[in-house]
Amino acid sequence: MTDDTTQHNALGRFRLRYAALSDVGRVRKDNQDSGYAGPNLLLIADGVGGAARGDVASSTAVQIIRRLDTTELADGTDTHEALAGAIHRTHDRLAELVEHDPELDGTSTTVTAAVFDGTRITVGHVGDSRGYLLRDGTISQLTKDHTFVQSLIDEGRITEEESRTHPHRNLILRAVDGVHETDPDLFDVELATGDRLLLCSDGVSGVLDGPRLADILGTGSVDYAAVELIRSALDAGSTDNITAVVADVVDASAAASDDDPETSAAATTGPMLVGAAAEQPRRTGTGGPRSFFRGHRSGDTGELEPVADGGGSHDASRPVDPEALRYAPRAPRRFGWVRRLLALAVLVGLLALAGRLAYSWSQDQYYVAVDAGRVTIFRGIQSDLPGVTLHSVAEHTDVTVQALPEFNLDQVRSGIPAESLNHARDIVSELTNLARKCPVPEPTPSEDPTNKKRDGKKRDSSPTPSPSPTPTIEPPACLQDASASADASPEASPGAEPTP
Repeated sequence: MTDDTTQHNALGRFRLRYAALSDVGRVRKDNQDSGYAGPNLLLIADGVGGAARGDVASSTAVQIIRRLDTTELADGTDTHEALAGAIHRTHDRLAELVEHDPELDGTSTTVTAAVFDGTRITVGHVGDSRGYLLRDGTISQLTKDHTFVQSLIDEGRITEEESRTHPHRNLILRAVDGVHETDPDLFDVELATGDRLLLCSDGVSGVLDGPRLADILGTGSVDYAAVELIRSALDAGSTDNITAVVADVVDASAAASDDDPETSAAATTGPMLVGAAAEQPRRTGTGGPRSFFRGHRSGDTGELEPVADGGGSHDASRPVDPEALRYAPRAPRRFGWVRRLLALAVLVGLLALAGRLAYSWSQDQYYVAVDAGRVTIFRGIQSDLPGVTLHSVAEHTDVTVQALPEFNLDQVRSGIPAESLNHARDIVSELTNLARKCPVPEPTPSEDPTNKKRDGKKRDSSPTPSPSPTPTIEPPACLQDASASADASPEASPGAEPTP
């Protein structure tokens, strides 16, 4: 896996000793990652698309950008311009592939590349693959993810640790897809002897944090580091393809005279191509890529059938699209019941608030209807809910329903809505004017209050009253005129004698 090149820029002080490794992982059926390591170029491309063949996108990117390792740098072209141009050519090539094969519509790839000129690297980056630098035992992330969760981190809404379990942690905002023109992030990194570089897909960085990466990269050769990165990512539960490119920065003159087999010209194996880019020429008839760890006691998963993410069963006639699963939002696995309980509490609170506001509104409404045979003003609305009364009597009136004309009686029985209490009173006043008035009774002469006989003695001529049943009081069928009733009340006879 190791290559220690003797070809380097004549003006350069360093050269690279590199190793590259890619594994399909424990869940995916296909490896859609591609990787490349050469004397002047390190490259990672993570294909996106699932059924749209993300492996085609990543291998296309590697096949185009890898040319920077041989021809274009020899012309003395500016590394920024050369790298940006190669990424844009990848974009154009993907557009051509989709035009010729519509089934590839939706395919795209991340790109993280480092062009080495002998003293520094020029990094070109699009997507969520990452580049790291380990120097003097301290690791630093060179690239910045073009993802939704990274935007939340930048805004201070979540932490780096929280982003690892965020339900939208794999939502990519920028990628090379042949549709949207994407300008890559371009920058230079000055190198020093003893630096160790890492380019990896999110199958590694998604499950291994900075301290763990530093621990692995700080031990052993580049070969050892690449293997341990893959193994550790699998042990940490990575469900994605896993690809890592590791390179050491060594002094050019010292390495050329070194007799160590790992650094001598005899150990040179040339550029390294891994993942989908290496599998593409021999895909036919192979039945898919094999796990690097098949049969190995530590991380032995090769014999297991790939399973859908989450382990759930599915219809065999509808195969699971692994990339669709990867880039679909996932609920966080930890403390899911707490989130569901909080969501339920919020929902109940919102419903209670809505109910309270609706009830408060109902109590500002009025209408005129019938209660106990009389026209009555009600507060609320003319309907009820199970267990909840939405109206109450606001004011009783003296207007009986029998005194109303038939048309107005039907209106009152159906309920007459009012905009306010005053409006309801106005309605009652109109009904009062329409009600039938009771006739005014004629006054009758009063009997002699003294009821005396001619002989001067009192005489009671009235018969002894006999008890009678209490009459039933019903609402009158007419409206009593208060003023007329007062005028029609009996008065004392002018000839009556005052009571002594």
